[in-house]
Amino acid sequence: MFDLGEDRPRRRPSLTPMIDVVFLLLVFFMLASRFGTERELPLAVAGQGAGYSGPPRLVEVAPDALYLNGVTVAPEALAADLRQLMQAPTDTIVLRPRDGARMQRLVTVLEALNRAGFGKIALVD
Repeated sequence: MFDLGEDRPRRRPSLTPMIDVVFLLLVFFMLASRFGTERELPLAVAGQGAGYSGPPRLVEVAPDALYLNGVTVAPEALAADLRQLMQAPTDTIVLRPRDGARMQRLVTVLEALNRAGFGKIALVD
């Protein structure tokens, strides 16, 4: 019959090219994806002639405390204390960070004020 010669041992396929492709895809997707969420904070830009009326409503954000018109206030009580000073819901609240206050703390207070229904906030330095 037919003599095909000796049986050669079968070579195992190399996995190196496949591993290279997997690592390249991994690097691509890591660089192309977003790991954090980006959000916008709605801030209105005030004009030069914008007037201020009513009692003072200055909220100062310090690294360890919140101050409403120079008096320490708890974060939970800030909205209720501000409502007592408001003549109308469209009144302006002045928000000012103190030295050492982190940006995240300022954003947290700003979001809390927005959730409480205060939409007109002026951020000063």
